[in-house]
Amino acid sequence: MSMPISIHLRGEGLDTPETLQAVRAVFVDLREAEALFSTFRADSQVSAINRGELLAGDAHRLVQEVISLCEQAREVTGGYFDAYLPRPDGTRWFNPAGLVKGWAVERAAARFRELGGRDFCINAGGDIIVGGSRPWRIGVEDPTDLGQFAATIEVTSGAVATSGSTYRGVHIVVPATGTPAREVLTATVFGESLTWADVYATAACARGSGALRWLGTLRGYAGMVVKPGGAALVTANWLA
Repeated sequence: MSMPISIHLRGEGLDTPETLQAVRAVFVDLREAEALFSTFRADSQVSAINRGELLAGDAHRLVQEVISLCEQAREVTGGYFDAYLPRPDGTRWFNPAGLVKGWAVERAAARFRELGGRDFCINAGGDIIVGGSRPWRIGVEDPTDLGQFAATIEVTSGAVATSGSTYRGVHIVVPATGTPAREVLTATVFGESLTWADVYATAACARGSGALRWLGTLRGYAGMVVKPGGAALVTANWLA
């Protein structure tokens, strides 16, 4: 996945074989996702689909699951999330990265939910999923002043995802046109599912000027956007 992934656990019995097995299983799940979905690996199934060597209907069941989720994401975001991105020649290629990272981490986190009795926090390149009995305090970095927080929130069970250009430059595009999305520096979304928080954050960046208003319509999720030269703007239910 080309990013740091860390796991933090709280509670009793952290040094038990069951806990160690769960941690190992999380990383096995994430490596499996990378092997299937990486657009940087020639041997991944996503790369094979893009070369025309593998039909979606013949792909691994997890790839088919993600393709279906990407279609749902395109519909619920009004096309501002689309895993099929335009090339300069007008054709499209499949890149589910805006969904699959959150999906993969959320899927792996089920290992800790099944374990029970421990609070957990998985941080995958700034996209975070937590669970347990006590709140985790999560800082949202200010893209205009790195090292400072634009906001902090407390989450007991749920997810926080941030998309934007802070570290990777302008890499999110408007799906309909293929043009770089520059109107929003970062969008942060929190709610129950990391899969959908990741999708909504990506779509908000692509949507641009109407992002905050749109985020405010999403039931069960709240959002924050930072625009170039501006302060952080949050939905009405950000801390509700």
